[in-house]
Amino acid sequence: MTWKEISANPGYNHSVSVSEMIREAQKRLEELNLDDQDELYRLRMNGKLRLWGIRDRNILRLLWWDREHEICPSQKKHT
Repeated sequence: MTWKEISANPGYNHSVSVSEMIREAQKRLEELNLDDQDELYRLRMNGKLRLWGIRDRNILRLLWWDREHEICPSQKKHT
């Protein structure tokens, strides 16, 4: 897919502020010397499965395979 196609569905694929992620993810970025990143890019694959990475122009440098949607769980509306 192109970035235009990926970005066409912001409900599924979008940038997320590192400050919104669980503390374990933030600590892992520190361990990887990537704590200078303000945000990561999230791709929703299906169901709970997410891919996380750093967008560098037209490349997504993958960091994590988030099988259970735990890195940045969404807040359900009206609960």
